[in-house]
Amino acid sequence: MSVVRRCSRTACRQPAVFTLTYVYADSTAVLGPLAAYVEPHCYDLCAMHAERLTAPRGWEVVRLPADSSGGPGSDDLEALANAVREAARPKAPQRRPQGAPGTVVEGHGKGHLRVVRSDPGSQDRPSGRDA
Repeated sequence: MSVVRRCSRTACRQPAVFTLTYVYADSTAVLGPLAAYVEPHCYDLCAMHAERLTAPRGWEVVRLPADSSGGPGSDDLEALANAVREAARPKAPQRRPQGAPGTVVEGHGKGHLRVVRSDPGSQDRPSGRDA
């Protein structure tokens, strides 16, 4: 028994032929061939809704070419899934020396706030017992 996946748009009864995935970290919407499996954070779209797809202001839409064989290519889908997983992976904090010797500044990419810590072996500040 073959189950036909339907378009995710409300009240649309057309069969799905594309899968839409959002990469929030890059402000990108990726529209590719229908995924082999239903993913919880992906949306299946019919041809009409895929063609009319627009992204929010400041976002980019990446349209991957549809497989001409009529079904999703496993290599393409695996590459797409890996790219989405990689983009969603949290970034490690950046550590770089800056300022006085013994000071380390940690940043997280956007640079809104920074934590400045002194080296534990530094003699720059008195300990609580000396005060």
